[in-house]
Amino acid sequence: MNTAGTTQRPVPGPPRQAGGRHYPAIVIGAGQAGLAMSHCLVGYGIDHVVLERHRIGHEWRERRWDSFCLVTPNWQCQLPGYPYQGPDPDGFMAREEIVAYVEGYADSFRPPVQENTEVTRLRRNAGDRFEIATSRGDFTAGQVVLATGPYHAPAIPRMAERLPAGAASLHSSRYRNPSALPDGAVLVVGTGQSGCQIAEDLHLAGRRVHLAAGSAPRVARRYRGRDVVAWLDAMGHYDRGVDQFENADALRLRANHYVTGRDGGHDIDLRVFAREGMRLYGRLTAIDETMARFAPDLASSLDQADAVSESIKDSIDAFIAARGMAVADEARQPPAWQPADEPRELDLEASGISAVVWATGFRGEYRWIEVPVFDGRGYPVHTRGVTSCPGLYVLGLPWQYTWGSGRFSGVGRDAMHLAEHIRGFAEPGCCAGLCGPATAVPTASALPATDPAGPAPPAAVPAGPAPPAAVPAGPAPPAAVPAGPAPPAAVPAGPAPPAAVPAGPAGPALRAPVQTVEASPA
Repeated sequence: MNTAGTTQRPVPGPPRQAGGRHYPAIVIGAGQAGLAMSHCLVGYGIDHVVLERHRIGHEWRERRWDSFCLVTPNWQCQLPGYPYQGPDPDGFMAREEIVAYVEGYADSFRPPVQENTEVTRLRRNAGDRFEIATSRGDFTAGQVVLATGPYHAPAIPRMAERLPAGAASLHSSRYRNPSALPDGAVLVVGTGQSGCQIAEDLHLAGRRVHLAAGSAPRVARRYRGRDVVAWLDAMGHYDRGVDQFENADALRLRANHYVTGRDGGHDIDLRVFAREGMRLYGRLTAIDETMARFAPDLASSLDQADAVSESIKDSIDAFIAARGMAVADEARQPPAWQPADEPRELDLEASGISAVVWATGFRGEYRWIEVPVFDGRGYPVHTRGVTSCPGLYVLGLPWQYTWGSGRFSGVGRDAMHLAEHIRGFAEPGCCAGLCGPATAVPTASALPATDPAGPAPPAAVPAGPAPPAAVPAGPAPPAAVPAGPAPPAAVPAGPAPPAAVPAGPAGPALRAPVQTVEASPA
């Protein structure tokens, strides 16, 4: 399926199939972030290679369930030089279509990607060059872009080890469809995007579902005649930098808002699930032999999720009123269901639980990086992708600079920003005469790429309170979803890096610690 237009690009030669070569720049990871970075480097004529552990499109192809689809409209797919141009801009691409979009992007400019190449160590030598050890040999580079995203290793709590023998236990990244699980009831743990969508997938298939809720907020799919994402785009939410919020750290630690693009897109309301027979619980706190135990916080979690959704609607109402827009009102609906009690435990065997799906997020795994650019939680410290180590950059992190930084909608803008830095510090002779003086950092307009930022918002847009960021994504991208605890917040952003914080060493340790990311790349 041809979903995008392309522009003519300089075509780099294919990368060598073994290590031992020096490159002016090396990009690690060939997801949408790595490909966007390569596109910008190709546009500047900067010699580089992209190292990918698997194949292009791997995360979307292998770590998403069968019914997976984007939760942001297709028109938000704005990779540099490859905006969505398919027949359904207001629809939501399914998994296979997402893979085709990413692969089509790579085909459009033939990036120098070396697939099936795992990077096992990155360090900086005494000569200020980066040394990259891989499964296919060693490389050196003048500058390196880490485009691996934050969703590396599934985060499954240790209590999973105490499940009764015979109960299947799997992370959400390994879930495929209801028929792939053993017969019986299913316990889903977590109510971010992945948990809610998997619970719905099982529910629609007629499976008995028990859902342990968390603190994730929700957002309406549509309101007052438009997709909420379209409203937030018009309000300028997606152009707000993380430095415009009071607490960037808190922004990146908030959970994803849940909503879905399935079957044309609709709300996900856990209260409706409960009214239809799904069994809801508070946060899972322990597993003791056959008993699962829960916190008494179901009612408060549901109320808080609803409050966020309603606050987003309030911000849209205010936006419409301030501009005198002729838009029909939409009545607010009362809660569809209220819990009669707070269930504190579940007998897994007596309830016929045959499988537990852990929608509990991922850990960022950076132990292979021997450069001190991490904070105490193991997260890379940077200012809009530029770390304190000269020549080392990160790309594709949620809320790296804007809500769309980890998504198809905004990663290109960040890639362009980093390409300008890389060009400004490029090694002599790396650009075949295309770069000009190494000290002449270009403006964004110098890149021959189309604007990855998407449509511009109105000039005067009220700022509004900060949204609860949270992936994928998914890839994770993830994918994307409206977010925000208060007006005009929306779209789950997944854990975002402290983008507006000056980078600095994380202490004497060289190897990065592991950070747990609560959000999912869905």
